[in-house]
Amino acid sequence: MSQAFSNTQIKKRISVLVFLKGTAAPLVLYVENPNALYEELQQILRLNSQVAKLIEKETLGPIKKVSILSNQICAVAMQEEQYM
Repeated sequence: MSQAFSNTQIKKRISVLVFLKGTAAPLVLYVENPNALYEELQQILRLNSQVAKLIEKETLGPIKKVSILSNQICAVAMQEEQYM
C-alpha cells in the first residue's frame, strides 16, 4: 500500500514559460518574483516593437542565465508546479 502524502510535504512553485518562435518547447524559468517577470515580458509583447532588444535574466532553476531577443518571444505563461 502506498502512503498518502500530507499537505505539509508538498510545496508549490510558480514558473514562467516563455514560448519562442521556431521552438517546440517553451523555456521554463524559475525566478524569485515570477509575477514581475511575467508582467515585464507581457509589456514587451504589448509594445510589439520592430527593433529587437536583448533581454538577459538570471534564474534559480536548471537554467542559470538566459538571453532572449524580444522579437523572438511569441507568448508567455505562468505555471504552478507541485514538488516535494
